[in-house]
Amino acid sequence: MTWSITWFEAVGWLGAALAIAGCAMKTIIPLRCIGIVANICSLIVAAHLGNTAGVVANLILLPINSVRLYQMLGLIKRVKQASKSDLSMEWLKPFMTRRKTKAGEVLFAKGDVATCMFYTISGRYRLKQIGIELVQGQVVGEMGFLSPDNTRTQTLECIEAGEVLSISYDEVRQLYFQNPQFGFYFLRLASERLFANMEKMEEEIIRLRAALPEVETVRKAASA
Repeated sequence: MTWSITWFEAVGWLGAALAIAGCAMKTIIPLRCIGIVANICSLIVAAHLGNTAGVVANLILLPINSVRLYQMLGLIKRVKQASKSDLSMEWLKPFMTRRKTKAGEVLFAKGDVATCMFYTISGRYRLKQIGIELVQGQVVGEMGFLSPDNTRTQTLECIEAGEVLSISYDEVRQLYFQNPQFGFYFLRLASERLFANMEKMEEEIIRLRAALPEVETVRKAASA
């Protein structure tokens, strides 16, 4: 008995095999690549059989997978470049959500449960406890991601209306675990923030120590 298959049946079997393989993928980029090829195979078979629903579904899925793959490859490229240069987060913007802020608004308070981090676009913002004012183009709120209990260590208030971009920690986790480069980058960002805060604290301690003799002199003069 001779068994043979037509070319479009072979394409259909290939698409089915790729769909199964895609379900076993642990990382997003191989999954997107397999998804694109599977979409093309399914589109060919659906068009050959006159399956309108299949054609429409794959015409929608194919560009979605292609765009997401392009974004992820672009993200990885930018992360690699950024890990060798400055710590700008400009490349994260496509993955973030825009939000308007008002003067006096508290974006998060010390002790709150931390769920997202922000990127300042416009306006003025201040970390209340340490009195640091943030300039435009800065990331804030990333330390809550690394905190053991995911709580805020500072209060961030808006002192002049503007706009920020936000990204949830769930999305950060996806990027973190899907891309080792992003994980390395994020740790560099958090480490730089910790060292910067330590440096500011040391400067404040030095300033306070320098002010102590003056305070003591004023106290003695007042008691004389």
